[in-house]
Amino acid sequence: QVQLVESGGGLVQPGGSLRLSCAASGRLFAINAMGWYRQAPGEQRDLVASITRDGTTNYGDSVKGRFTISRDNAWNTLFLQMNSLKPEDTAVYYCTALETNVIYWGQGTQVTVSS
Repeated sequence: QVQLVESGGGLVQPGGSLRLSCAASGRLFAINAMGWYRQAPGEQRDLVASITRDGTTNYGDSVKGRFTISRDNAWNTLFLQMNSLKPEDTAVYYCTALETNVIYWGQGTQVTVSS
């Protein structure tokens, strides 16, 4: 089992920045990749960014150039630096951890971009 706890969400004005964190515990040695998904009301849950054990990153098209995913080497903490935030970035953001055949989800943290 892997436990994930997100933090860092909140209300921010358009153009502002936020940094999300995800504290991971449990079978960290079994994790192959971690990532962030988001879900806005009435929308599907979409990939925001992911990072593999060797450091390869992948971003959703809508956040490329604005968001940066990073992690510590022990998979203890995952980060998402979000810059130049837009109202359409408003969503619940979920941290995920992927083993070979299992994906774990955090409880989510709300990000609201509004003036």
